[in-house]
Amino acid sequence: MLQQAEKYFQALDRVAKRGSTQQDIDNLIALMHDSVKYEHIEYGADFDKKAWAEAFARQLKKGAYQNGPENEIRILNVIYGKTHAAVEYSHGLRKEDGTWQPDMKMFALFGYTDNKISLIREYW
Repeated sequence: MLQQAEKYFQALDRVAKRGSTQQDIDNLIALMHDSVKYEHIEYGADFDKKAWAEAFARQLKKGAYQNGPENEIRILNVIYGKTHAAVEYSHGLRKEDGTWQPDMKMFALFGYTDNKISLIREYW
């Protein structure tokens, strides 16, 4: 479960970077189970796989993804369940000296089906 979450955040980082492409979005979405649901109640997000991919594509076309190479998401802690994992993570900046400066801690619940991510429910 940790490996899938790490791959998700690495792919999400690539999508959020300046110069990202539709292929980066496709690579991110390919990590997901066909029945994936992305939910973020605070922002009213309730996407299936197709709608989520379309939302990423809209943001890409609007030029929303402008992070630099110093931006990086890291997992801070994981609590495992049978088919779910509670993941504490943070966006942050990699400094010139190689250290990483985290921002606000965030929490998401990941669900897994057939060794793929089938649920991401954000709680921040």
